[in-house]
Amino acid sequence: MATIDEVKGWLSGRLPKDWFTGTPDVRMDEDEIWVVGTLPEVKAAGGAEAASAARDGAIQRFRETTRDERIKIAGEARERFRRNLAWGAKIGDETALFTHLSVPVMTRLRLPERELLDTLVKSGVARSRSHALAWCVRLVSKNESSWLDELKEAMAKVGEVRSQGPLN
Repeated sequence: MATIDEVKGWLSGRLPKDWFTGTPDVRMDEDEIWVVGTLPEVKAAGGAEAASAARDGAIQRFRETTRDERIKIAGEARERFRRNLAWGAKIGDETALFTHLSVPVMTRLRLPERELLDTLVKSGVARSRSHALAWCVRLVSKNESSWLDELKEAMAKVGEVRSQGPLN
């Protein structure tokens, strides 16, 4: 099983150097690898709407002009890491993911949790229980991001200590 460091290392050697400003953000789980790179800022005459439209246009241009090479790299990554590779780009506060998975996740919920999901569906906040659960996950991610960051850091430290243990 590939580590995030192995994936990042391979990508740093494989990605064209002129694609992104700096090192792309790489995230992965057991199904997918995300590569989201920052593109150069674009100038636009006008206000915030013009700037947002210019950023969207630049991201779209990057998507179109790099498509063939991205497909080739994604195929190599799939063969090497046994995961799909999804692409994205960002400029300022505009981010777009191009092709990424939506993976079903099985869970068991008791009546109070199901009632919560059903309330979200009946109120029109969500289309289905599945959509309601995804909405809840996004809400926790948004409102508890600093706590989740601390948790991820703690997990990384546990992994480092574990790798130094006697069984390695």
